Amino acid sequence: MPLTDLAVRNAKPTGKTHRLWDGGGLYLEITPAGSKLWRLKYRYDGKEKRLSFGKYPDVGLKDARAKRDDARKLLADDIDPSAHKKAVKAARIERAANTFEAVAREWFERMMADNAKSHKDKVIARLENDIFPWLGKRPIAEITAREVLACLRRIEERGARDTAHRAMQNCSAVFRYAVTIGTAETNPAAHLKGALPPARPGHFAAVTEPEQVGPLLRKMEEVNATFPVKCALRLAPYVFCRPVELRTMRWDEVHLDAAEWRYVVGKTQTPHLVPLASQAVAILRELQPLTGRWAYVFPGRDDKKQPMSGNTVNVALRRAGISTRDEQTGHGFRAMARTILHERLGVRPEVIEHQLAHSVPDPLGTAYNRTRFLDDRRKMMQLWADYLDRLRDGGEKDAELVSKSLDSAGEGR
Repeated sequence: MPLTDLAVRNAKPTGKTHRLWDGGGLYLEITPAGSKLWRLKYRYDGKEKRLSFGKYPDVGLKDARAKRDDARKLLADDIDPSAHKKAVKAARIERAANTFEAVAREWFERMMADNAKSHKDKVIARLENDIFPWLGKRPIAEITAREVLACLRRIEERGARDTAHRAMQNCSAVFRYAVTIGTAETNPAAHLKGALPPARPGHFAAVTEPEQVGPLLRKMEEVNATFPVKCALRLAPYVFCRPVELRTMRWDEVHLDAAEWRYVVGKTQTPHLVPLASQAVAILRELQPLTGRWAYVFPGRDDKKQPMSGNTVNVALRRAGISTRDEQTGHGFRAMARTILHERLGVRPEVIEHQLAHSVPDPLGTAYNRTRFLDDRRKMMQLWADYLDRLRDGGEKDAELVSKSLDSAGEGR
């Protein structure tokens, strides 16, 4: 006969352990000391087994029956309830051990190893100061988007909006890593796009002093990157175009024999011509056997039909130990060229501005023309490339560089 709540409550101990049966293998075991324990007797794979459901009154009759029914459903699916219970417990322990901080530090050691020390220091400091105190001890699989957003808003409220956006990127990278290694099922930070006000626009970091250019270029030469990325990094200062124009450069736009790169500026939809110095031509000729089969000079890492990522050059700079926040960005090569070409090499501003594809109307109101000052621009681009090479090689003092460069170009201030 099935048990009743009254029978369970009034069950008394005897001189030895005895059992009160309920049905379906469920019984209440009463010890001589008076403990009342719920157990299930069942057979699996030809063997008799026992499964514990907890102690009465912590687990009542209704709950014990529900546990029995769940166990019998597992048996119907050919799953051993005891093994299932152990697996669930092990998973719970593992989830508790896989805290956000533990996974984040593993991600940091594995995935950030090749980044510049200055960049790594900023990332780990951001996590330690702004994320770990609130999320560090939480199982990463249980963290919600709301919890992540609360951390980000604390950062935003102190006026560090840029830091909040960077922290969101770092958290998202940690969650993606957790999904990959199986310690989380989703990335809650991915749902926070648009949850923060836009980061305040700032200037593009750029080196504009010649004595700093040489060390910068030498660091860039030593970067650990794929050959196409190294070529993009080497080419960037020679052509000083916008980063999007460099990464979307197409082979059908490049005319190596004529030493020209012709394309349409996306920002203004105007045709533009970049005279290529001999150094730039050499880089492209060296790269052509590798990527010439595809449309883009710098194809994507995974999809060769697409251009490389928009952040590739800046990532490579950081790998070289160059801070893209305080020292140099891909876009900053434009400011470098504009400043040094005019202030140190005496090139006329209108020639530089035309090469930068800026709209500079003349006194008659004529807007940008891609071939205007073309002879001057050809000389300027070769002058600039030679000047960069000498700064990189560090063989001459800056004053001597300026003098020799100006003499070779036949220009004066």
